[in-house]
Amino acid sequence: MSETTRSIYGAKDPVELPAYGLVDAARLLRLPTATVRAWTLGQRYAKGAKLFRPVVEIADRSERMLSFRNLVELHILSAIRREYGVSLQSVRKAVDFMRKRLRTEHPLASRRMLTDGKDLLIEHGENLLNASRGGQGELKIVEACLQRIEFSKSGALQRFYPFTTTSPEHDEHSVVIDPRVQFGRPCLRDTGIPTEVVNERFLAGESPAAIAVDYGVDLTRVLDAVRFEGVVRAA
Repeated sequence: MSETTRSIYGAKDPVELPAYGLVDAARLLRLPTATVRAWTLGQRYAKGAKLFRPVVEIADRSERMLSFRNLVELHILSAIRREYGVSLQSVRKAVDFMRKRLRTEHPLASRRMLTDGKDLLIEHGENLLNASRGGQGELKIVEACLQRIEFSKSGALQRFYPFTTTSPEHDEHSVVIDPRVQFGRPCLRDTGIPTEVVNERFLAGESPAAIAVDYGVDLTRVLDAVRFEGVVRAA
């Protein structure tokens, strides 16, 4: 971490800082707020029933605030749920299993998830993914999500590219969330320009083409940013 980053964040790693409320996280990830709440705070399925432990340990439970690392964890959990519709209990068991095998509290947001993690999800069993050792082709959605997470050479979590379309396998990396840029607000990739700013210019009547020229980026990125903001605001 650079000296500038240290001074801004008080020597703390911005990846771990509580920066997103439950509603904000749900909007950025295009998830129901109730789902984010269940995965991070636990869930009681019926009156008087046992409260199931949360799947993700969030940065500030008392204030219900999530860190950037938590966003990435929810991103992967969303992929598993979307593809296989597994229960909260099954997902939690898989994460507990991976914590032990990968020896990390945040296995879904670790670089090892890109390699060992995929095998462990398969190994953990038919009850979770209905996949065998030879069934990695069935994990296309999960793999597409993993490819949107960026790590440094040392394995440190760096940035995340949220989806801007409904096609995970072909979605461009137009929008980026980097905890060290704009305090973790979604931005146009390689520019540091918040997507919210791009969308405000569009809503004010400027054409996407003119905005693209002004920022020196491809038109596709501007359109993706506008689409992303439209979905986020509608959530």
